[in-house]
Amino acid sequence: MPTGRGVAVFLAGLGLWVAARLVGSPGMEVVAIGVAALPFVAGGVVRWSPHRFGIRRRLSDIRVDPGTRVTVELDVENRTGAPTSFLLVEDHLPPSLGRPARMVVTGIGPRKTQTVRYTVLPQTRGRFRLGPLTVDATDAFALTRKRLSFDDRDELIVTPRVEDLRTPPEAGTGRGFGNSRAMHLFRSGQEYYTMREYQTGDDLRRIHWPSVARTGDLMIRQDESSRRASGMVFLDNRKDVLGKEGTPAFEKAVSAAASIGVLLLREGFSLKIAAASIAPHPVAEDTFLDELSAISDVQVRSIGPSLANLRAAAAADASLVYVGPPPEGAELAGVMRAGQGFGPRLAVLVYPHEPSALPPKRQAEQEGHATAARLALLRAGWDAIVLPPSMSLRDRWHTPNERPLARTV
Repeated sequence: MPTGRGVAVFLAGLGLWVAARLVGSPGMEVVAIGVAALPFVAGGVVRWSPHRFGIRRRLSDIRVDPGTRVTVELDVENRTGAPTSFLLVEDHLPPSLGRPARMVVTGIGPRKTQTVRYTVLPQTRGRFRLGPLTVDATDAFALTRKRLSFDDRDELIVTPRVEDLRTPPEAGTGRGFGNSRAMHLFRSGQEYYTMREYQTGDDLRRIHWPSVARTGDLMIRQDESSRRASGMVFLDNRKDVLGKEGTPAFEKAVSAAASIGVLLLREGFSLKIAAASIAPHPVAEDTFLDELSAISDVQVRSIGPSLANLRAAAAADASLVYVGPPPEGAELAGVMRAGQGFGPRLAVLVYPHEPSALPPKRQAEQEGHATAARLALLRAGWDAIVLPPSMSLRDRWHTPNERPLARTV
């Protein structure tokens, strides 16, 4: 396949031949024929020369946070006994990661390997496939090229943004309340215990006096060390109520679910995840973030079947976290019924639209629905957070009382 330079050389040779004919110069005509034939000779050399390459791709990290620069290294191995000419290596990337990466590799010696590298800077969560690779081998004058394809692909996982909910954003803002809100969810490890009779040497501070008064015998409270606290994170990812994947509200909800789920996991909880289109199932930290990195909006009209699955998986010693838009009417009642079988319950209600971008009437309606849902959940024993898409969950996590929206946006 001729390159741009090869076409230019051929046209130059053709022009030189025309000029030689006009001036009647046989010597110039021979030179012109040689110049015009050079791209074809080079093409034959490239076509029939053996080209055997091995390419291996290495990523500096396969699982990163948004905004983390990832270095991709490509090891290009020449598996022939002859040196190569210039190579153009192109690695195809998803559009969200930018244009395909193109690198020029100088001649590689026989049985030698040369390493080239490039970087990508993912800004959004997702699972991205890097590849395939193409290598264009050229002749020494870069007049023609031969394209070789390699279907090697690697996956890059960009997890949702995870906020640190342990420490307040400012030392003087909401000091201590974030930890108390966390402890509200963590009420599962030390609250469950069994009773046994007192034995000599037991710690007297562990005597359970209500049982002593009831039975007349000294009884010792014994924590169930084998019990592990558990949690459930439910994400309402319906397109009709939360918006499309990639919109601020949808991404804020995913980030909030990831932040609270990671907090529970790092506190030693066993965790389950569920969504409007996903039945509850257990996850570890890596698989939890991997699932949220790939979650998208779904066209599901009713959340009823998902809440039924949630009720079936309920446990009195489990903490429930609901993340989604403020539910209304029957859906609000369904969410409260689903939470009855759980222990501590937390709702993170994300506005579907940024309030400041709405007309005053629509803004008032959205705030009214959120306030009504929050008050109903509080009366039912939930903890509730109302979150605009532009606000950090960490800020609201450490706020003891939900202030009017106009003061916080």
